[in-house]
Amino acid sequence: MSSPAERYAAARQAAGHPATVAFAAGQRFELDPFQVEGCHALEDGQSVLVAAPTGAGKTIVGEFAIHLAMQTPQDKAFYTTPMKALSNQKFRELVDVYGPDDVGLLTGDTNINGNARIVVMTTEVLRNMIYADSAALRDLRYVVMDEVHYLADRFRGAVWEEVIIHLPQHVRLVSLSATVSNAEEFGDWLDTVRGDTEVIVSEIRPVPLEQHVLVRDDLLPLFDDRAGIATAQVNQELMRIRSFTGSHYDNNRSAQEYRSNRHAGRQAQRPPRGGRRPVRSANVRRIERMDRPDVVRLLEQANLLPAIFFIFSRVGCDAAVQQVRRSGVRLTSSEERAEIRAIVEDRTRSLQDEDLGVLGYWEWLENLERGVAAHHAGLLPAFKEVVEDLFKRKLVKVVFATETLALGINMPARTVVLEKMEKFNGEARVAITSGEYTQLTGRAGRRGIDVEGHAVVQWTEGMDPQAVAALASRRTYPLNSSFRPTYNMAVNLIDLFGKQRAREVLESSFAQFQADRAVVGLARQVREAEESLEGYKAAMVCDHGDFLEYASIRRELSDLEKKNRQDSHAPRASRDKRMKQIQSVRTRMQRHGCHRCPDREAHARWAERYWKLKRQTDRIRRQIETRTGTVARVFDRVVEVLETLDYLHRDEQDETTLTEAGRTMRRIYGERDLLVAESLRQGLWNNLDAPSLAAMACCLVYEPRRDEANAGERDLPRGAFRAAYDKTTTLWAELDDLEKDHHLPGSEPLSAGLAGAMHSWARGGMLDRVLVDADMAAGDFVRWAKQTIDLLDQLSIVAEDGALARTARVALDGVRRGIVAYSSM
Repeated sequence: MSSPAERYAAARQAAGHPATVAFAAGQRFELDPFQVEGCHALEDGQSVLVAAPTGAGKTIVGEFAIHLAMQTPQDKAFYTTPMKALSNQKFRELVDVYGPDDVGLLTGDTNINGNARIVVMTTEVLRNMIYADSAALRDLRYVVMDEVHYLADRFRGAVWEEVIIHLPQHVRLVSLSATVSNAEEFGDWLDTVRGDTEVIVSEIRPVPLEQHVLVRDDLLPLFDDRAGIATAQVNQELMRIRSFTGSHYDNNRSAQEYRSNRHAGRQAQRPPRGGRRPVRSANVRRIERMDRPDVVRLLEQANLLPAIFFIFSRVGCDAAVQQVRRSGVRLTSSEERAEIRAIVEDRTRSLQDEDLGVLGYWEWLENLERGVAAHHAGLLPAFKEVVEDLFKRKLVKVVFATETLALGINMPARTVVLEKMEKFNGEARVAITSGEYTQLTGRAGRRGIDVEGHAVVQWTEGMDPQAVAALASRRTYPLNSSFRPTYNMAVNLIDLFGKQRAREVLESSFAQFQADRAVVGLARQVREAEESLEGYKAAMVCDHGDFLEYASIRRELSDLEKKNRQDSHAPRASRDKRMKQIQSVRTRMQRHGCHRCPDREAHARWAERYWKLKRQTDRIRRQIETRTGTVARVFDRVVEVLETLDYLHRDEQDETTLTEAGRTMRRIYGERDLLVAESLRQGLWNNLDAPSLAAMACCLVYEPRRDEANAGERDLPRGAFRAAYDKTTTLWAELDDLEKDHHLPGSEPLSAGLAGAMHSWARGGMLDRVLVDADMAAGDFVRWAKQTIDLLDQLSIVAEDGALARTARVALDGVRRGIVAYSSM
């Protein structure tokens, strides 16, 4: 209960923020203090950074910015997200509030009411609008950047920084982030580049999270309740299970202890079952894991559904659904099954029957009617959206998902289950990070429905409860910039600001801000080290001579003797030469005055410390030299490449301007901007028909898995495509050499692994045949097809050859059909 003074202060605050009061009155929940603080900052005219856990409700602050925009006759608000699925979801939510006339959607392949006062879009769309100086930016008052921590993404993160740096200064920015450990640092940078920015950090989950470990069929608490939350002491029962030798782990005793230690009033998690036998813990590997259907039944009986099982493999997700299906598990009533069928049939009505058969529709529908589904990138986007909708309606009770589900989709559950604490990162199996653990378990606990959420980690061979507890306790991770200048960025900035001003703009990036801050810390280390070095010098002062000089001779002798031992098999002449060197240095050492000092070895110990610290200090100095101005140096190299290729021209007054080719480059976005621009300029694709151009565009965007890097090149489309592909590959190699000559990282080779399938699809091929040729799931094919469409769309606009632009438009229509064209919008 708050004191009278606190209530009076809150009343005074509210009186000064009438818009916040009116907005809060229309919400289903009473706003939390951090939400109120964010709304107050916006109402006061500030930008705001809100860092809060998943499910805490930080998007409320973004929605308040939209509310403020709509209080005026003309102000506009943009809401950006990192993914099209998130944009689609937010679009639907805002249409429900403001109606279809005032809300638009722009995601590259979808354009709905783009001139509306509220527009939801992917971050790349806004970046492109800024560079094109789009008329849609007029009257823009607020930009909400949801999931702004994506700027750490090494592939797409630079886009977030570009938007933040280049947005007009009068636009107020609402940055919404997961809980990161350096939110204040990020806020300081925002304040530097955007002006007055309030940083609001909340680590409080609105729904508390209970952490469990599932050991066979017992749900044991990860932390000892009796120790108190502040100590976060690991449950000693789990430590005993890990360490016992020659003893038994007794399920019945553990269950009783668990029930007695639970907080009062909570439901016991253990379902009544019979026929248990003790499990030996002398060897942890012998503790049997429950089958997935049994885990589902346990959670159902303990009233812990709906649940999301995170399995770090698409194949594993699909196999889990089949496992549950074969076991006969059914989690829905007849009324729920009828409702599921009606919703699914309505949402998939526009898909053709023959395509539904190829997509495994009937089996998928039967699984949904059981209340079970998979969710991963291989699923058709339309199917994923249906799963999300049914889960939110509490009709689907169990979803087996990859970690992509944790990235912002509004799909909370009562329980999250982690089957393993490691995943394959493309090269090796690695432990999940604390940030990933927080993101995954953040789905547990539905506000307004659950008193608490539950995170369940299934016991695996060799599990260390202390390590799991460390992940669960460390609820933040650092946000590090992945910003790097690109060719498209360079020509756009030079066109807007000129080269020198563009260079200065890039130096205001978060990447340089972090590097400069790191330099400050490194410089402090150098200063401290220099003080220590002076102290070491004082400690080895010798009245027989310069001991530092003597120590240097000793080190030289030691290095030569070490080399001599290592080169014992070197030619005799080399060894003889080195022995003469050793003898010469030894003579110099023996003739030095300090060699006769009685305290020589005591001084030598200080000298060793001196040289060791000096080596470390020199290394730090080199780090400082490489970090200062890093972003601007990369920009200079990018500019040099563009000048070499005549995209930029430098005149006698040292002014840099865009050439005709540079103006084309301004409108080419993506990882291969330079290769696309050069291919267009050299006319490499002018003789391609529409299906072949679609296949070529696919080669430029497609990124194969590591195990299929060279797959598919034997099945290239026939005719003009092969010659164009060979020329484009040769051009790529030439550009790659040029980039490396300028100390730039270069790029990956083209991959034709999907070219044949995309060519067939653009020619009107049947879905079943195309998916066999592609050797991939429908959802993956749709994803690459949409990226192909994005590039074809750019070609249709920028191609100087009118025939090629027309071919690109025909190719675009050929790819954008059937399941690729389907949208639930």
